[in-house]
Amino acid sequence: MAKVYFQKLENLVEKLNLETDIAKEIEVKHFFNGAALYVNQTICVSWSPVGLAFKMPEREVDKLISKGKAIPLKYFPKGHVKKGYALFTKPEDINPNQCKRYFITSAAQV
Repeated sequence: MAKVYFQKLENLVEKLNLETDIAKEIEVKHFFNGAALYVNQTICVSWSPVGLAFKMPEREVDKLISKGKAIPLKYFPKGHVKKGYALFTKPEDINPNQCKRYFITSAAQV
């Protein structure tokens, strides 16, 4: 299953042409049962069965959650909330320009 998310994330990174907007080293790797984007060897985005999660400033995460655009990230139903991450359960519904901005914001966090 992780292979599916790895391919999805790799394809999205390529489609959004992130290497031109993120000056740091970026790499997609397998991550538990999904995939993650690493910038300078630090994780900032993950895509797994729960959805696409971006590491962002707390204020932006809170804003996205309060507006109903994202939810708090939990990898397991009874697990703890991963602070500093906004989870999008339907990544395909994110506007491509907005999605690219989320990636750039996440990359800036590392």
